[in-house]
Amino acid sequence: MYEGETEPIPRITARGRRDEPDDEHEPAGHGHGHGHGHTPPPPASRRVRTIIAALLVPFALAAVVGVVLLYPFGPAPDTNGGGGTPVKGVVTATATGACNGEVQVGAPDDGPKCVVVDVRMTDGPAPDQQIRTIVPLEPTTPRFAADDEVVLSYGGGDPTNGQSYQLVDFQRGVPLALLAALFAVAVLVLGRWQGLKALGALVISFLVLVFFVLPAITGGESPLLVAIVGAGVIMFAVLYLTHGLSARTSTAVLGTMVSLTLIGVLGALWAAFAKLTGIDEDTSTLIAVLNQPIDTRGLLLAGVVIGALGVLDDVTVTQTSAVWELRAANPSLSRRQLYASALRIGRDHVASAVNTLVMAYAGAALPLLLYSSVSGVGIGTIVSSQSIAQEIVRTLVGSIGIVAAVPATTALAAAVAVQEPPAREPERPKTPAPDDRERTGERRPEKRPAQAGARREPAAPGRRVPDGGRRRAAPGPVSRGSRRTGSPPPA
Repeated sequence: MYEGETEPIPRITARGRRDEPDDEHEPAGHGHGHGHGHTPPPPASRRVRTIIAALLVPFALAAVVGVVLLYPFGPAPDTNGGGGTPVKGVVTATATGACNGEVQVGAPDDGPKCVVVDVRMTDGPAPDQQIRTIVPLEPTTPRFAADDEVVLSYGGGDPTNGQSYQLVDFQRGVPLALLAALFAVAVLVLGRWQGLKALGALVISFLVLVFFVLPAITGGESPLLVAIVGAGVIMFAVLYLTHGLSARTSTAVLGTMVSLTLIGVLGALWAAFAKLTGIDEDTSTLIAVLNQPIDTRGLLLAGVVIGALGVLDDVTVTQTSAVWELRAANPSLSRRQLYASALRIGRDHVASAVNTLVMAYAGAALPLLLYSSVSGVGIGTIVSSQSIAQEIVRTLVGSIGIVAAVPATTALAAAVAVQEPPAREPERPKTPAPDDRERTGERRPEKRPAQAGARREPAAPGRRVPDGGRRRAAPGPVSRGSRRTGSPPPA
């Protein structure tokens, strides 16, 4: 070698030398195909999954057996409905007149006023017939106009006589259907396949409520027991359908079960302690319709359980997902570290979830709250009244269950997640090093042609070249003696 020539630098790849493994966890010489296959879960993970199955399977079977035992397979109970048969119609004309059906002409007199509504029926016992019905003019009377689609109640008698009908409400099928379609489109656009599963879970919840919970309660079964069984069916079906059959989902189901149990126990204790009867205006109407007694306090507790179930699902699923994501991001975290980290996330979630539950109940009871505020009685009397007190118990018991769901679910998820094998991160694509361009077939950057008249400077000895080596020192003039002896030329 000439003087100044350095020893060639060995090629270095983006991850290391050629004789080093690409993955620091992969043994050298085994290649990529050895460590990327599906590995069975460790014995600890299988043992945890067995324990979870042993806890959940009996409750799932109990929910199914409860549906079979509580469902009213016999004929529907007789009721004192008295509401008549619903008939649809279209308003053709409205006017203010006397309550005997005569339209007011000229100056109004001092007698009571009513709204005279002409309706053309579209179904019922006399379709396409025009009738005239009378609606008392009161502050609560709806304002009807021509072309309004309405619902009448037919109580029997002459189907062409307007006195056989009572105008009860508007038809709202088309607006509600359009809103439901808009909701479904929004969920599908954002959630895609997950959104489709969520819509399926929503349909299941609706079917359980309509075809099991309501018939079983009206059939004379205990409202609280029916609500517990119905909530169990909804919980298992909705969570597993939406989030899949996995240890993560099973942990969320366990956390929801623990929280629902706490809510049921606290609700029963405080309903008895506060002597809540559960009788309000809606319950009084139900009692008048049914021909059999009903447990009104149990009906109140059933509403507490079903109302808290939706928020509990949100909290438990979020907490289990947080624990599993923390585990995937840092597999070295211990169970205590996972619990502490996920609990910090849960505190923020609890604050918003409790506020959501309180606002939901306050919004539903807003007319009652307004009436209480303008009634002129003291705040203590308002709060301790039956209607307000049961809403307070319902809200606070559900909120306690939500608060308790966070540490309980987080502890269960941390205990299960540390036994699960951590998810393997997807391998990043390799970027070839500059020295590997020849080996990978990558084209070298083209050299720009020298400009005319530009002077090319000789490379200095030892200057690096793009391929990572060093340029050889430029040889000087060789003398005759050096040719004979082979010695290097003088400096």
